[in-house]
Amino acid sequence: MTVQWSGYTGASSYKITATPRNSPGPSVFTQFSGNVVMGSVNSLSPNTVYIMKLEAMDNALNVLSSAATQETTAPDVPSIEQAYSKHSNSITVEFTTVSGASSYLLRAESKTGNFFSETVVSSSPGTVVQLQPYTDYSLSVMSINSGGRSQPSYPIEARTVVMAPKLNTTSPENGTILVTWTPVENAVLYTLCIIKEGSMSRNKLNTTDTIVSFGGLEAGATYCIKGTAWDAAGRASEDLTTCQITRPARPEVIAVEVTQGRSLGVAVYWMSAQGAKNYVAWTNPCPPENIWVEEPKAGNCSLVWNEVPLVEYYMAFIKRDDGTENSCNTTKTTCPFSCMCGYTYLTTVFPYNEAGSSPYANVRNYTTIPCCPQGVSINLVSTETLEINWLPVKGAELYETTAAETNDVIHCNDTAPVCALSDLRCNTAYTVTVTPCSELRGCNRTCTPQTHETAPCAPEIVNMTQTNTSTYRVHFLTPNTPNTNYTITAIGRYDTHSCQSRNGSCELTQLPCGSTYEVMAVAMTTVGRSLPGYSKPLETGPCCPMYVNVTQVTQAMTNVTWSPGSGARSYITTLMSPRGNAKCHTLDTHCLMGCITCGTNYSVNLESISSTGHKSECKYRGFSSSACCPTSVRLYRRTNNSLRVHWSSLGPQMQNHTVQLYGTAANYTCIAAAGSKYCDIQEETCGDVYTVVVAPVGQNGIKVSFCQPRTYSVPCPGGNAAMVISRKRRSVN
Repeated sequence: MTVQWSGYTGASSYKITATPRNSPGPSVFTQFSGNVVMGSVNSLSPNTVYIMKLEAMDNALNVLSSAATQETTAPDVPSIEQAYSKHSNSITVEFTTVSGASSYLLRAESKTGNFFSETVVSSSPGTVVQLQPYTDYSLSVMSINSGGRSQPSYPIEARTVVMAPKLNTTSPENGTILVTWTPVENAVLYTLCIIKEGSMSRNKLNTTDTIVSFGGLEAGATYCIKGTAWDAAGRASEDLTTCQITRPARPEVIAVEVTQGRSLGVAVYWMSAQGAKNYVAWTNPCPPENIWVEEPKAGNCSLVWNEVPLVEYYMAFIKRDDGTENSCNTTKTTCPFSCMCGYTYLTTVFPYNEAGSSPYANVRNYTTIPCCPQGVSINLVSTETLEINWLPVKGAELYETTAAETNDVIHCNDTAPVCALSDLRCNTAYTVTVTPCSELRGCNRTCTPQTHETAPCAPEIVNMTQTNTSTYRVHFLTPNTPNTNYTITAIGRYDTHSCQSRNGSCELTQLPCGSTYEVMAVAMTTVGRSLPGYSKPLETGPCCPMYVNVTQVTQAMTNVTWSPGSGARSYITTLMSPRGNAKCHTLDTHCLMGCITCGTNYSVNLESISSTGHKSECKYRGFSSSACCPTSVRLYRRTNNSLRVHWSSLGPQMQNHTVQLYGTAANYTCIAAAGSKYCDIQEETCGDVYTVVVAPVGQNGIKVSFCQPRTYSVPCPGGNAAMVISRKRRSVN
């Protein structure tokens, strides 16, 4: 027990003595030193009246002053026996009562620490309220009397139950009650119990759903439904009960009479129905004055109508022209439905009330916009013409075909699913749109365009240049996009050559000589080929002769022959030597040429010339003229009856010489080695006339055939000189 006082002047300590008033128990005292004004006395008995005496003392423990009062101690600490929850917002606590307690204090704390409550109760059991459903709480109890409150009891824990389901009931039919409720948090099962008012029979069912329909009930009767929720531990919530009367049965009409008066009326008589308080007699509703279809977005339609009085609901019917049918049962004045393009829909609305439907309904037609064509294909049928084909679509009476690059001019306005776009620009991409149209809905402008490119433009050959004897470079214009391939083709009588390039030139190789070609250029892309460009003729140089033969006719005259060169009409032949040149221009394949002396090395240059003046230069080397015929040929007799033929040689003496003597009685032949200027022949018969031919012999062993013969008369011994009778003339250098 705590005692508080005001300080006493001069006191150095205080003494509190507690003495039971009505019991023989011992007194308890406590002494405090210093200038204090409050102190506690412990070890007192509970629920006991004590005389509390306060004494002020000096340092010698002399009592300076004293005062007394009577106080009662708090009762003993109760203990909790059990705690339970029957409602989602409260917990009931049962505890032991203690002597001397006038009331008790129930303390509740949430385990999360966000709730604290103290509730005063007069006795056990006591209930703590304003709690949260399905929440754990720590509970303790304290006893109270005039002396105060005891210490809290040892706490226990308890959890509130889940909330009871809040039932919503309706009677959609006269024998049915439909019960629905919002799911209860932490509930795993629900129990519903239905009982008819005034009856003892009941029907109970368990469910995990949040909707239950009770059927087979009596029309116009009141039923009460009790709902309970269960948590996972099998603890039930409190019960909530709601009552619902079923719809009354339709009254049976006994008679209908026409009433007389200034205006005709109808009197209706019927049997009363259980549960019915009021009766309403309905006529058949009228059909809507106006119905129409709205299509805010393609494919999403709504049937709309004017509201009609005395209507409970409407039945709307939408029938497509292929027989497909949809319907709506609604209390609103609109019915959404999916509407495909290209169809006609027949729509009608029947209002309903208790008396039935309207006796008739107006029918309205609605036609959707024609569908965009499918399977659109664009083909290049010529270099500047595109053919567009597509599948016919439902609802389209006409098709418009346009191209954006031609300012959307309508190229085709036809009923057929085909169109040709002609007179287009080459190497150009065209964006083509096929638009279906109908008389009722107009044209569908939402169709996706498709793009196709025309064929590349035809390239133009600028010129052709010859880079070597069999290669020609063709230069051409490139009027198309950079990724265009160009093929140059040379078509001849017997063969064809081609080359490819992406720039403005390419080379035609291995063209044979003496040929004429027609050269043309074609462009190629992934779309197709262009028309061939204008062709240009190409004539290769005439062919060089396969062989050239040179024959020495005389010492100063040469006969040159050669094989014909393909494509050549005339030839210019030139003999070239260090000692001079000789030239011949002829249409033949041979030429007789002078000015080339004997014993000279030379080459042959031959130009083959076509009829158009195209030339080919042909060079032949390694030719030499024949050795020169010897001069100063003499024939005389020697002392030993032998004949000596002596001569002089022009140029270096590097050839053998052959000497032939032809007489009337004998023929003689003599070979003189290189460097020798005479040849001796043993004569058999003297006094003969001889023809002498001295000729050099070439490296090939063939003697020169154009050396001139000389005729000598050689007398018998007695004279050593021979007489020249005759000699043929020859040309000299």
